[in-house]
Amino acid sequence: MLSLRKISLVQFKNYSGKSFNFNKRIIGITGRNGSGKTNLLDAIYYICFTKSYFTSSEAQNTQYHTNGFRLEGYLDREGQEGKIVCTLKEGKKEIALNDEPYERFSRHVGQYPAVMIAPDDAEIILGGSEERRKWLDALLCQLHPGYLDHLITYQKILQQKNSLLKTIATQGGNQDALLDVFDEQLVHHGTPVFEWRRAFLPGFIKQVQELYDYLAGKHEIVNIQYQSGLHEQTFTELLAANRYKDMMMQRTTGGIHRDDLQFLLDDHAMKTSASQGQRKSFLFALKLAQFEVIKAHKKFPPLLLLDDVFEKLDQERVSRLIKLVSSPAYGQVFITDTHAARIRDAFKENEESFQLIEME
Repeated sequence: MLSLRKISLVQFKNYSGKSFNFNKRIIGITGRNGSGKTNLLDAIYYICFTKSYFTSSEAQNTQYHTNGFRLEGYLDREGQEGKIVCTLKEGKKEIALNDEPYERFSRHVGQYPAVMIAPDDAEIILGGSEERRKWLDALLCQLHPGYLDHLITYQKILQQKNSLLKTIATQGGNQDALLDVFDEQLVHHGTPVFEWRRAFLPGFIKQVQELYDYLAGKHEIVNIQYQSGLHEQTFTELLAANRYKDMMMQRTTGGIHRDDLQFLLDDHAMKTSASQGQRKSFLFALKLAQFEVIKAHKKFPPLLLLDDVFEKLDQERVSRLIKLVSSPAYGQVFITDTHAARIRDAFKENEESFQLIEME
């Protein structure tokens, strides 16, 4: 089992300095809005992923009028304790495991897996393709260490190629040889990412369907379609076919960075045809299936972070969700709510494994 025993936050978001000790499997975190419940969950996510779940801006993770922050967490994984320290000082970020700094932060991702479910997750369904790729990438990088390395390198090469395309548009000149080099590198790093994505989804949707039926309390057919230009042609062929268009648009118009997922309910786009309740059931099924996949791959459950679920789900769905995550098979669960009595009552049958933290 993976469990977080202690975390300390210094100048992280609204925390000047605060430590929390966790001694149970289910941790309820209550307090009024703005008291720091979500920020605590984000700090836990940060020490697992080396970044915030909610923002890519480190300035937004830093307490107002300060120039950095420090997070220190102690996690127990299968009987082995890991001390994780994340620091940001004057723009410089460092991550260390057991006092050994990482040269590459990507080496830490997947060591202590976690799954977050938060209100803003609706954008995975309703937002643009970037939100869906972000979700899928966060899942797969916890399963395959090489996935994140290929993805990071791909993005760097993509930026370099796009910069060259802009230069060609403003200054002219024949740069086909250099563009060929960039395309070869994009193919080398992008093809494995495509293959991992394509191989993963068929088995995954079966788990989503089972969880959707359970949470919704009825059977409706859900599906995930992987949309990619690489289904019809090789990556090399795709880039070659798009060369002229890329030069006109001054950016690379085809590749894994353009992939998308379409979520379907009874063969109709969930984004436009599903009710709010159906979308919520699907979203929670998606995240819980993610949890199950990581658990099966790692041979232990990841941390499960549930933010504000009581306010976002109706009572029937909440009851089914609580019954599910109350099982010891779900490992350590952190769940926030604005009402202490409500969360205490929800887990009254798990009193021995439940800890309540009340924010001031």
